[in-house]
Amino acid sequence: MEEKPRRMCRKCLTADMDEKEYFENLHIYIAHLDEDIKAPPPLYEERLSVCKGCDLLADGMCRACGCYVELRAAIRKKACPYEKWKPEKN
Repeated sequence: MEEKPRRMCRKCLTADMDEKEYFENLHIYIAHLDEDIKAPPPLYEERLSVCKGCDLLADGMCRACGCYVELRAAIRKKACPYEKWKPEKN
C-alpha cells in the first residue's frame, strides 16, 4: 500500500509542533516570499549580522517585538524596532 504524502497542519500552535520542523517551515516560508517584497541577499545577511550581535536576540526571536528575526530581516520594508536597521526603500 502506497503511503500518502504527509499533509501540513495549518492549525497547530508552535507548542504542538516539533521544533526542528517548525524552523524548517519558517525557512521554507522565507525562501518562497515574493521577490518584490524580499530583501536582497546582501541586505538580508547584513541585517542578520546586526541581530546576531544584539542582546535582545534569543532563540531566533527578538525579545523587543517578538518577531522571528530571520523573517523580519527577509522583508525589504521591515525595520528593527530599535532602529538598528531601517526598511529598504524601493
